[in-house]
Amino acid sequence: MTSEKQSLLKGAAILGVAAFITKLLGAVYKIPYQNITGNEGLFVYQQVYPLYSTLLTIATAGVPIAISKLVSERLAEGDEPGARQVFRLSSGILSVSGFLFFIVLYLGAPWIADWMGSAKLLTLPIRSVSFALLLVPFMSVIRGFFQGYQNMTPTAVSQVVEQGVRVATILFLAWWFMERGSGVVWAGAGAVFGAFTGAAAGLAVLLFYWNQNRRQGRLQAAQAKNSGGPANPEPGWKLIRTLLHLSIPICLGALVLPLFALADSFTVANLLAVSGWKAEAAVEAKGVYDRGQPLIQFASFFATALSLSIVPAVASSRARRDEGEVMERSALALRLTLLFGIPASLGLAVVAEPTNIMLFQDNAGTRALMILSFTTLFSTLAITSSGILQGLGDVMIPARNLLIGVGVKLALNWLLIPGMDIRGAALATVAGYAVAAILNLVALKGRVHTLFRFRRKLPPLIAATFAMGVAAWGTAAGMGAAISGLFSLRGEMTGAALGGVTVGALVYALALFRFGGLTREELERIPKAGHKLVRLLTRFRLLKS
Repeated sequence: MTSEKQSLLKGAAILGVAAFITKLLGAVYKIPYQNITGNEGLFVYQQVYPLYSTLLTIATAGVPIAISKLVSERLAEGDEPGARQVFRLSSGILSVSGFLFFIVLYLGAPWIADWMGSAKLLTLPIRSVSFALLLVPFMSVIRGFFQGYQNMTPTAVSQVVEQGVRVATILFLAWWFMERGSGVVWAGAGAVFGAFTGAAAGLAVLLFYWNQNRRQGRLQAAQAKNSGGPANPEPGWKLIRTLLHLSIPICLGALVLPLFALADSFTVANLLAVSGWKAEAAVEAKGVYDRGQPLIQFASFFATALSLSIVPAVASSRARRDEGEVMERSALALRLTLLFGIPASLGLAVVAEPTNIMLFQDNAGTRALMILSFTTLFSTLAITSSGILQGLGDVMIPARNLLIGVGVKLALNWLLIPGMDIRGAALATVAGYAVAAILNLVALKGRVHTLFRFRRKLPPLIAATFAMGVAAWGTAAGMGAAISGLFSLRGEMTGAALGGVTVGALVYALALFRFGGLTREELERIPKAGHKLVRLLTRFRLLKS
């Protein structure tokens, strides 16, 4: 293996670990936040943060990748001044875009808050989060510049530090303002201000690395000057056009997921109010509905990690014109997604009530949570299939399909919420992701014709999932009854939920092996542990021949 490829693999691993840590932190903090501020507090946060995420995506998404590509190309040509030109131009563009979005959010906060359903609750938090837009765009430029030098460590460390400081700020300021009696508006404003403190911490880390590399950068500049690299700088307008050409498709793909949450921010509470709900009840209901977000995020971790790995894997196979390997890797990714997505959806549905009480203190919105649990299957399929399509070079197709999914989500919100309240919003979310996933799969079938030749694997998967569902439900119900009266309701439901999940997962794994959902040959392909696992399962007669 060449040192260059080792460097690329090491860089990908570093970014993958950082992405996992930041996504884990991003999923779990909403649970203690809801416990601190209640449903109304969760409403305030979840109304505002998707708006910030959407504007941030428009301002920055795709830019680090585009900058890294442009920088690395110029360095390969010995054009260090050209790499610096990319940095300066990108810094100027993104700083201006960040400032403009800051002005829009800060000055437009009263009108935006009113459109979202409550100027009283949301104006201050919207203004609070707007300050982050002054820092984050510049951070994305520095990250892209380091990545252009094949140095992924500054990006990874800054991402983890940024997310850690953000989560710490959210929980501390929410607790502090609630303890002082300032109420959910100030608690929400303090929480979303974590985007600014996190950005400041992340920028400080990047500047530290920048200072460390400054002397080396000067040496590279001197070497480039003597190496005969290109002397004439590229016209600024041409660089801007190239930057936009590279970053816009990635931006469109990244924009869709925040749009699902933003669609709910502008419609759920408003449609409930139009249907005759009092404003306070509508706010409370939207806060209850938002409980499902961290659970869905957590359940989709596997597909997100798989998507990060499948894009370069498929792209590499395609570059070598190895169609057999493209199909094998794509089919394996989809099958693994189904192996995790189907049981995760059903498992969360059957233990929804004890899980709801365990995490959020009561069972409000359990039916909506049961419906939302099936988002896991379709969102993971959409994420994985998007990764495969991107690896095949079809960047715009998954973005288009996800945008269609958002359109379906919005339309069904308008149709279903008046009659079904937040259960209608949950059903609309499931349908939106389902449409996006199905459209992606249709596009894949037209490009990789043998991709779906694993139908014989579906009956064992369905049988194992059914066994898991029965075991999880029976265990949760049995444990809930057995320990009834021994602990608080929340303690009892914690035991029931964890017991149901543990037994369900164990039964699923054993049934999957026994019914042939995973074969001996497939298990033996697992590095290091494969042969040991096969011997163990064979000894207990759990592995189908």
